[in-house]
Amino acid sequence: MKNVSRLCCVSIIILLAACAAKKVEMPSYEGRDFRDVLSERKAISEIETTFSISFERNESEIRGDGALHISSSGDMSLRVYSLGFLAMEMTSRDGTVKSTPRLDRNKTLILTQGLRDCLFWWDMEGLQIQEDADDYLLRNLTREVWVDKKTFLPKKQKIYFDEGGELTIYYDFPVREDNIWYQSKIRIELSKYAVTLHLRNMSFKI
Repeated sequence: MKNVSRLCCVSIIILLAACAAKKVEMPSYEGRDFRDVLSERKAISEIETTFSISFERNESEIRGDGALHISSSGDMSLRVYSLGFLAMEMTSRDGTVKSTPRLDRNKTLILTQGLRDCLFWWDMEGLQIQEDADDYLLRNLTREVWVDKKTFLPKKQKIYFDEGGELTIYYDFPVREDNIWYQSKIRIELSKYAVTLHLRNMSFKI
């Protein structure tokens, strides 16, 4: 009986160890100039990713899975599936957006400019950089991005529209793909809408 008890204890310990969350080894940029890292990121021209997604409006929520191909210019192809069926398809080419079904202005902004700027967060014209003890603040006339000084990963972003209103983006859960670190959870909020993405993988084209 003692041997059986010991085996049970060992089995439980092994099981708990296997189920324990692995500690993420965060990126280290000690000694690197932040502007150099930004310049390296600017070489990325296209991003492909698959993800789970949830759309929220007021108290309603719709969940699905998606695939996105997007370029730094904003050209993109997006598909969202629900229960295995194609629920939405969107393309943007040279500023012309087509979607099935047709989407209202706020949801279109989230899925075009919101997705482009949240993924290409480093790509800003007229960029100014400020810093405090914890963060770099990237700023121009229409955007502000808060970047962690230790990891060089974005934490929050705000996009301001000429006609009023603002889009807010929150980042969390860093992972690494192709030796590039990125935040795998992104939440985009605009007016009464919120979209949350859990990125499963991401590939980068230089």
